[in-house]
Amino acid sequence: MKKWIVILCLAGLSIPAFAASDKAKLDQRMDSARDVINAIMAVPDRAIPDSILRQATCVGVIPGLVKGAFIVGAEYGQGVVTCHTPRGWSAPVFIRLAGGSFGFQIGGQGTDLVLVAVNDKGFQDLLKSKFKIGGDASASAGPVGRNAQASTNWKLQSELLTWSRSKGLFAGIDLNGATVSENSDDTATLYGAPHSFEEILRGNVLPPASSLPFLRTVRKYFHAANAAQ
Repeated sequence: MKKWIVILCLAGLSIPAFAASDKAKLDQRMDSARDVINAIMAVPDRAIPDSILRQATCVGVIPGLVKGAFIVGAEYGQGVVTCHTPRGWSAPVFIRLAGGSFGFQIGGQGTDLVLVAVNDKGFQDLLKSKFKIGGDASASAGPVGRNAQASTNWKLQSELLTWSRSKGLFAGIDLNGATVSENSDDTATLYGAPHSFEEILRGNVLPPASSLPFLRTVRKYFHAANAAQ
């Protein structure tokens, strides 16, 4: 009997430890996303154009997308998203991205991805539990450079603009065929309780302290979306 009591006590003690470990991983993911944005915007002539910075409704970062060796051509990544609200940038939520080959080889180091919604339809897509880029949501490879223009009229034809960063190079990428889905478990872990993506991304949930460095970085570069922030 005493043996079982000891086992149950140890199991109870391990639950907070696991929770703290999971939370630390999420904090690290947000820190990595912040680092990706800083690295991209450090070279303005090769960064996201000003016109897109001003029009962004949501910003998503997937640091270190990896190619699954067990499935030929498959990619998988975990990312974080914030959306613009009348009160500023929302608290973050976590997403997953998975899909087939996107027309590039990642190599051993992984590739960072950036997704920017440029209108309300793109915002609405991110409120869905799951959507397919190029199917449910129209997308284009994003242009780079302070004054760059997309080869097509992205303002009319695209809801999402997408980029990749690999080995220091930042360029637009075609993510058509990839699936974006909510990571509700990680989001609940961050907040300590379940919240819907809509509730969070509409600005109705306060951001945790650990998310503030990421949000400050988004605000720094996407400042023109709301000059009053």
